[in-house]
Amino acid sequence: MKRRALIFASAIAIAAVTGASCGPGTEEQKISLTREALYDPNNCLPCHDQQFREWSSSMHAYAAEDPVFLAMNKRMLRETNGASADFCVGCHAPMALRLGLTKDGSNLADLPTSVRGITCYFCHAADAVEGTHNNPLRLADDGVMRGAIHDPAKSMPHRGAYSPLHDRENPESSKLCGACHDVVTPHGAHIERTFDEWKNSLYSQPGQLSCGKCHMDGSDGQAAQMDGAPKRKVHDHSMPAVDIALTPFFGVESQRAAVQRLLDQTLITKLCVKQTPLGVVADVTLDNAFAGHKFPSGAAQDRRAWVELLAYKNDALIFSSGVVEDRKAASKLEDPNFWLLRDKIFTVDGRETHLFWEAARVESELLPAAVTADPLDPRFIHSVTRSYPLPAIPDRVNMRVRMRPLDFDLLDDLVASGDLDPALLDKIPTYDLASGTKEWTSEVGFARCIE
Repeated sequence: MKRRALIFASAIAIAAVTGASCGPGTEEQKISLTREALYDPNNCLPCHDQQFREWSSSMHAYAAEDPVFLAMNKRMLRETNGASADFCVGCHAPMALRLGLTKDGSNLADLPTSVRGITCYFCHAADAVEGTHNNPLRLADDGVMRGAIHDPAKSMPHRGAYSPLHDRENPESSKLCGACHDVVTPHGAHIERTFDEWKNSLYSQPGQLSCGKCHMDGSDGQAAQMDGAPKRKVHDHSMPAVDIALTPFFGVESQRAAVQRLLDQTLITKLCVKQTPLGVVADVTLDNAFAGHKFPSGAAQDRRAWVELLAYKNDALIFSSGVVEDRKAASKLEDPNFWLLRDKIFTVDGRETHLFWEAARVESELLPAAVTADPLDPRFIHSVTRSYPLPAIPDRVNMRVRMRPLDFDLLDDLVASGDLDPALLDKIPTYDLASGTKEWTSEVGFARCIE
C-alpha cells in the first residue's frame, strides 16, 4: 500500500508526458490536457501540489483501498449472487465504474490507481445532482474542471469554470457531498442520512454552513502553483470526518490528528452531581452543538459513541458505566445504565443485522442536530441529558465521551466469514473527545456543574 508515496515520484516527468505546464502563456498554448489525461489525479500534481497532497491523505483517495469496504463488497457479491453489483463501487470507485473498467468492484486491485477512489476529476467534472442518494452525480465530460473560483485563469492546462456545486459559500455545494453521503439500501432502508440530516438542521438555513465550511477549512493561497497566479481562498482537500486509513497510507498520522481535532470541537458537554429526594445522581448532558448533522452520522449502524462514567469515594470505585474493553464490541456490554449512540438495522423479517444489503428498517438513537437559533422555538433545545444513580455521595466523578468509527460486532463478523484480515482489528481507533472529558470533585459542590 505504498501507492500514494509513489505518486509523488516526479511531477516534472508527469508534466512532460502530458504536456502540462504551469508557466505563463496564451490560452491556446496552455489547454494541453485531454479529457483522458484529466481522469488521472497524477496529472493534477504539477499545478496543484498542495491540493493533491491533501487529497492523497484523504478518505476519498482511500475509498477503494479501504479493507473494510473491500471485505463488505466481496461478501455482498457472494451472499447476494451479484445482485446490486454496483451498489458499493458506485461511490467508492465511481470513475472505474463509469468508464466500464469494473462492474462490481471485484477487480479493483487490477485497475490503475488513477481510477480507484474518489478522484479529482470525478468531483470537479460534476455539473448536476440528479437525485438524492446513492451517487446521482452527472459528469459534464467536456474537459472543464469546475471549482469555486469565479474568474479562473485562462492560460492553464485545462479549461475551468465556476460552479455553485463546488463553492462552499453556496448552500448548493452540500448537494455535491450529499450525492454519496446519503445511502438507501436495495430494501429501501435509509442507512446513511448525513445530507438529509444537514438539510433538516440549522446549518442548511441561509447564512449558515455548508458541508465544505466544516470539512474543508479555507485559507489564503494559490489555487495553482504557477507564476503569476493570484492569491485566492483555497480549501483543504484532506476533508477529515471520522474514518481513518487502516493500512499504510500517505499522511495517515496527519489524517488521524485532523479527525481528532474535528471531533474534539463537535460537542458541548456538562457533568453535574446532585442530591435529589430519591438519592444522589450524576447528570450528563450531551449537546450536538457544532455538527451540521446528527451525531454520530454516516454509517451509524457501524459507528459507536458512548459515555463512560466512573464515580469514586475515598479512592474506591463505587459506580461505573460504559467501560468498554479494547477490541470488544460496545453493543455487547451488559450495563443497565449504558448510554450508547448508534443506529440498528433490521432485515425484512425483523432480524437485527450488521450487513447493510440486508437492511430494510432502521432504529436510531443519535444526538439530534441543531434545528433553530430561535430560543422561542420549541426545537431550540437539542441537547440530551441522562441521569446515573449513584450509591453514595462521591468524592470524584470522571466522564469520557468515546467513539469508534467502526465497531467489533461488524468487524469480528467479517473476520469470521474470511473476508477481513484479523490483524486489522488492532488498527481500529477509539477516540476520546476532548470536550467530553470532564471531572467533578466534591470541592466543586452540588451547586456547580462542570462544563
